[in-house]
Amino acid sequence: MLIPWPYPDEGGFRPEPPGPSPDDEDGRLAALVAQRLSSDWTTRRQQIVVTVQNRVVILAGIVTGPETRRVAGEIAWDVRGVADVCNALRLAASRRSRH
Repeated sequence: MLIPWPYPDEGGFRPEPPGPSPDDEDGRLAALVAQRLSSDWTTRRQQIVVTVQNRVVILAGIVTGPETRRVAGEIAWDVRGVADVCNALRLAASRRSRH
């Protein structure tokens, strides 16, 4: 048997409808940053992994040069809603031959 739980008429507790969770916002930011990185000619063919935790964008992976690393960080900062950027991108090791 199901017994309904009535809401009090005055001064009672009314549950708030669920709002967006922080995970939803982090996922949205990660998708936006990744989309912008893939559409920029400097960063589109780089090995960049985008992670977002509490609106902090973490860029990881390997890029070809310092300019690419800098541009990736700037792109992440330009996304509205980003609180901070941790640019952990590494530069690809140059293949110098030793003589």
